[in-house]
Amino acid sequence: MTQINENYLNLQGSYLFAEVARRTAAYKAAHAGQEVISLGIGDVSRPLVPAVVDAMKQACDEMGRADTFRGYGPYEGYDFLRQAIVEHDYRARGVNIGEDEIFVSDGAKSDVANFQELFSSQARVALQDPVYPVYLDTNVMAGRSGLYKNGEFERIIYLPCTQENGFAPQLPQQTADLVYLCSPNNPTGAALTKEQLQTWVDWANEHHAVILYDSAYEAFIRDENLPHSIFEIPGAQKCAVEFRSFSKTAGFTGTRCAYCVVPKALKVKDGSGTEHAVNALWMRRQSTKFNGVPYIVQRGAEAVFSPQGLEQTRQIIDGYLDNARVMLTALRRAGFAAYGGENAPYVWLKTPRGMDSWEFFDLMLNKLQIVGTPGSGFGRAGEGYFRLTAFNTPQLTQQAAQRIAAFTF
Repeated sequence: MTQINENYLNLQGSYLFAEVARRTAAYKAAHAGQEVISLGIGDVSRPLVPAVVDAMKQACDEMGRADTFRGYGPYEGYDFLRQAIVEHDYRARGVNIGEDEIFVSDGAKSDVANFQELFSSQARVALQDPVYPVYLDTNVMAGRSGLYKNGEFERIIYLPCTQENGFAPQLPQQTADLVYLCSPNNPTGAALTKEQLQTWVDWANEHHAVILYDSAYEAFIRDENLPHSIFEIPGAQKCAVEFRSFSKTAGFTGTRCAYCVVPKALKVKDGSGTEHAVNALWMRRQSTKFNGVPYIVQRGAEAVFSPQGLEQTRQIIDGYLDNARVMLTALRRAGFAAYGGENAPYVWLKTPRGMDSWEFFDLMLNKLQIVGTPGSGFGRAGEGYFRLTAFNTPQLTQQAAQRIAAFTF
């Protein structure tokens, strides 16, 4: 008799954003005609910028001619896009990354979910709490979590990020092999400083751990003192992998394009103590399980780095940051303790009167017709908090702010 992978049975409930969508759909079905404003799931509202659209149109024309048609592309991405990434995202910031250390993919979510496949099922995982659910759930699926007891998995090392520590994770007291860090953070909006990252890099190199660093929101950083990449930190190329995405930077949530950086200096040992280059292992994995991102999409991503693309996408990101400021101002005037929203598209707020996160979700949906994301869905330390995103239109964001200002919590 065929048996399932029982690790999947350890997953807790439905995927967070699927549950948010389910409850929202049920409310809309029961209240036809009411305008519900979504500040929940982090999808974008602005379209692809003209520079990207023009490049994709040209690429479509190329695909329609025999002399410029392209079939399967390189597993790791076309040279033209990897060159643009290296030049604009790394060399421009004084970071020496090679084109052969860049792997183009269909999304940072896919990369952070899949990268754990390279490591032993016995590897101990440490992650921020609250945390983007994919980090935890994919390690549960891989069998690294142990059983779920008293609100936590027994083999996962949780790094609480609270108001008391500035929502910055502290070094683990237990042995950890893999550490997930996200900066600017989803969901709290907090960004790690160079000094904080240097502490993590030094620790990882000392303990032979690997940092899986999600910087999908680095384009929202406006503080010149904050690092955009972990590879700005000395020693990081020996202990870290970085994940980036065009989804929030350039509106590719439906178009799908991202990349990860796997330095050749990063090596891990097998059971006998022999070292192996993670770069080569990831290439082996991708060439087996992935056929690459379409040529048309990669030409669009390349256009993000053109002078016009850089300016056009910056204007959109500035608009989302304006939305975040509008929400922060409204929440603080209403008496909420609210965080983030300055170098990130997420606002993290403390729920009022000791309400739990889902109770506050229901209040916001039923009384104000605003959808957010319950903090408890991101982990135990997220209970009593709530996440709002800045990705809706300026008009609807203003309407949401007005509804909050007019309501007595």
